[in-house]
Amino acid sequence: MRTAITAWGAAALVVMSIGEAHADDCGSPLVNTCINSDTYWPTAGPMRFAHVMGTETVGRGQIGFGLVSTYLSRPVLLRVATPGSGGSDQFVVDDQLNTNFLFAYGVTDRLQLDFALPVTLIQTGAGLSPLTGGEDLRDTAMRDLRFGFVYTLVPRARILPEIAGERGGEGNAWSLASRFNVSAPTGDAGSFAGDRGVVLAPSLAGDFRHKIFFAGADLGARIRPVTEFAGARVGTQITTGLGAGIDVIERERLSFMAEARAFFNLPEQADTAQSAFGITSRPNGKAIFPAEWMISARSAPLLAGDVSFMLGGGGPIPIGDAAITVPRFRFVLGVVYAPMSRDTDGDGVLDKNDLCPTRPGERGGDRPGCPAESAEKNP
Repeated sequence: MRTAITAWGAAALVVMSIGEAHADDCGSPLVNTCINSDTYWPTAGPMRFAHVMGTETVGRGQIGFGLVSTYLSRPVLLRVATPGSGGSDQFVVDDQLNTNFLFAYGVTDRLQLDFALPVTLIQTGAGLSPLTGGEDLRDTAMRDLRFGFVYTLVPRARILPEIAGERGGEGNAWSLASRFNVSAPTGDAGSFAGDRGVVLAPSLAGDFRHKIFFAGADLGARIRPVTEFAGARVGTQITTGLGAGIDVIERERLSFMAEARAFFNLPEQADTAQSAFGITSRPNGKAIFPAEWMISARSAPLLAGDVSFMLGGGGPIPIGDAAITVPRFRFVLGVVYAPMSRDTDGDGVLDKNDLCPTRPGERGGDRPGCPAESAEKNP
């Protein structure tokens, strides 16, 4: 446990030391490429929704990992003035496929450390060429890595979800968790692969379950310095997510979810003008609210729910003016291994090894976890 915490602390120190140097590689202050084009930041550990943060953690001493990919279309556009009126839209980032390599470690039953390494596998787009006449966007890129922790304020009982929903009460019907994540400025400058400095992301997540119905919500912030790209200004954001779903097949074998995430961007936007002396920027009093919706399906058929698969798709929620980082549409595909150490019947045999997970039984024998009489009838 000490080794894991020490490594996490060392990573934090390294991140703080590289942020200022990275900011120097982002180009002009008014045409800054250090804006993260992908606002989707999945975390390691148990995931029920794609966007809405969960409240469960992996078990003490357990290691979880995942692979979550997302395809997004046209998250960064630029309107370029042309002869006549209206101008034309240039796709700074057109198509983008990102993959997140996720890792989690359960320090205790309530504390989990997270680490995420996102990369851009392929992307297309004009980049800065409409403004500078330079090269198009690079095909691949390293993105800003993320790390942090989850601490459960009201931990969810480590039992089958449908049984927890029937029992009700604290830890069964509802749970609460706090999160703190850090995004490090390690992404490739010039590729819209990350921010120009460290981003701090505290949040609070809660969920509720009643029988086969479940819901989740989170509220947090992404605290960062203001970065401007041709009038679009991204800075500190208030984040919120809300989702609801239903288990169609018991024991999480098939679930359907609907969810939404929105960001209230605090900095006001700006109008830009091109002249012989370069680009000028003037605040215009407008605000942007990047927001997306998603419909998804999830299945956790293996190891008593420890292995899960998710597929989803969605698009923008039109709130106010068009916002940078909101894709035309998005698809998500992921697989996660998150050992939750569930023991529904409390017999000391984890559900993933228990052949009778809802009935207390013996630890050994040919049918571990089953009552003695059951084991005798089923040699």
